[in-house]
Amino acid sequence: ISASELHPFELKHMKTKPFLFTFFKEDGKIVGGYECPKHSVPYQVSLFTGYNFCGGTLLSSEWVLSAAHCKTKSNVEIRLGEHNIWEAEGTEQHIMSAKFIRHPDYNSRTQDNDIMLIKLSQPATLNSYVRPATLPTKCARDGAMCQISGWGSLLSSNQARYPDKLQCLDAPLLSDDTCFNAYPFQITENMICAGFLEGGKDSCQGDSGGPMVCDGELQGVVSWGHGCALRKKPGVYTKVCNYISWIEDTMASG
Repeated sequence: ISASELHPFELKHMKTKPFLFTFFKEDGKIVGGYECPKHSVPYQVSLFTGYNFCGGTLLSSEWVLSAAHCKTKSNVEIRLGEHNIWEAEGTEQHIMSAKFIRHPDYNSRTQDNDIMLIKLSQPATLNSYVRPATLPTKCARDGAMCQISGWGSLLSSNQARYPDKLQCLDAPLLSDDTCFNAYPFQITENMICAGFLEGGKDSCQGDSGGPMVCDGELQGVVSWGHGCALRKKPGVYTKVCNYISWIEDTMASG
């Protein structure tokens, strides 16, 4: 998780644009965070194409939630039960994706409705290392402390450096007014901000699509931000509580 001075939609987006390839050679991280206790985030997944290019959240044995901007042209390997993304630890399950289902109203220009379901090609085996997250029963309150996790960049600069081990960050949810003031006319009702206006701690490239869990419930999907960990530019997350019906209906219809 980290920061940089690119266009607002360049940094957390895991679009594999040529000039971003240097960011994605290894795995990514959170800027200003800490190494998660091993296997403490059993719902965390990695979307992997030779490197971690996006995160995701396991919702059931067959479904993963991620960001719509993480969609690729072909199926990818979904890595579950990982801590060190580059070492075999005996807890991993690597399963190919079967299909990507973007939200039908996803807008790639504004990043509104930046949410996507991924169907696995075969069910994951659920255990203490691979376990679904809990969907929210209601939207989170302002100021709630949330945990964000991923293998995204650790640095808040163009010199992106990616961790081997899963990184965590604890950050507060910000009010809608604070969010709008940070990004005037860019925030929709489907977005929430979290982080620190003083900067220094944030999600970053490689973290996109990953989870933000508040009070034990999945409230956010890492979406975008202006750079990473920049002052007065918090991270922006897709507001999961707005999509419960879409998620449940899509999973039920297979």
